[in-house]
Amino acid sequence: MLLRAALTGGIATGKSFALARFAALGVPVVDADRLARAAVAPGSGALEAITRRFGAGILRDDGTLDRAQLGRIVFSDRPSRSALEAIVHPAVYRGISDWFLSLPPETPLAIADIPLLFETGHAPDFDAVIVCACSADEQLRRLKARDGLGEREARARLSAQWPIEEKVARADYVIRTDGSMADTERQVDLVFGKLGSRR
Repeated sequence: MLLRAALTGGIATGKSFALARFAALGVPVVDADRLARAAVAPGSGALEAITRRFGAGILRDDGTLDRAQLGRIVFSDRPSRSALEAIVHPAVYRGISDWFLSLPPETPLAIADIPLLFETGHAPDFDAVIVCACSADEQLRRLKARDGLGEREARARLSAQWPIEEKVARADYVIRTDGSMADTERQVDLVFGKLGSRR
């Protein structure tokens, strides 16, 4: 029987690195952010709804969504962020559900990377929840370096998510990513082994 696991954490806590390690171990994985990008592709109902709500200024010249421009709007205004989430999240969770159903029936374990798992109330949908975590200072440093954000904008994005330690408290498994990549890989391998023993 398939064990459905969710990988989550905060922004810039090493989820993508951990997901890639699980994939290297042979686990089927899916990234909710990729599903979200597909959900707002040109011609999609979601992009049409976003354009109606936020105006044509959030579109690039080629008709694709300008994610940076939209991000500046929604991360500074909670009602706007809630409106966007109400459009995108249902499509993403349908995509995740369809993906699990598409896996071969003998698949023992599969993992979906879902950044806002707890915030959207979907943690009970999964058999196990894995949280990637690092210190708040390290998270802020990584976010600023990775996305080229200023202090204020980076903090606004962090405040849009639950504090990482709240997620840690609700996790079945925790992967701390403050250390070296080798240490993070070791922890992923350990969680992989523990998940295997549950099947």
